Amino acid sequence: MIQKDYVVQMARYNAWQNNQLRDVLKHLDQAELELDRGAFFGSIFGTLNHILWGDTIWMSRLCSDVAPPKLSGDQSTDCTPTYGVWDAERFRLDGRILIWAQTLSNMDLQGEESWFSGATNQHLTRPRSVCIAHMFNHQTHHRGQISQMLKVIGVTTPVSDLIFMPEDA
Repeated sequence: MIQKDYVVQMARYNAWQNNQLRDVLKHLDQAELELDRGAFFGSIFGTLNHILWGDTIWMSRLCSDVAPPKLSGDQSTDCTPTYGVWDAERFRLDGRILIWAQTLSNMDLQGEESWFSGATNQHLTRPRSVCIAHMFNHQTHHRGQISQMLKVIGVTTPVSDLIFMPEDA
């Protein structure tokens, strides 16, 4: 279904998007980030944490050296306590995702992933390629929610179109 080149491109896109968000978010104070805006995960910060949690859980399933999150999915909005901690964890994980993507082979994308889903309270098995595509789709979906919250408070949001990603991103 997918190939290594796609995974590398999406890993680069993820890091590019998060780096652009950092440039915007660093100008907001913690209270502004935590203000409940009626979004699915409440606040900008809650949504940032949820994305980090989701990436961490998926990478823990895909890479033996990544530990799963310490919190359950229903606590994903509390993944980190402050923007500074989130920023450091996000930077670290984005680097890990990129290294993982670059070291994959197309054969690594074959097969299935099996795990216990706390969200559905059952054991699931899905094609590995679908799980990987889901991880990147999940990031993009929730970053879109963050962009909307930023727009509502008058913050210019970064460009998010994949076709405009710089070659060196």
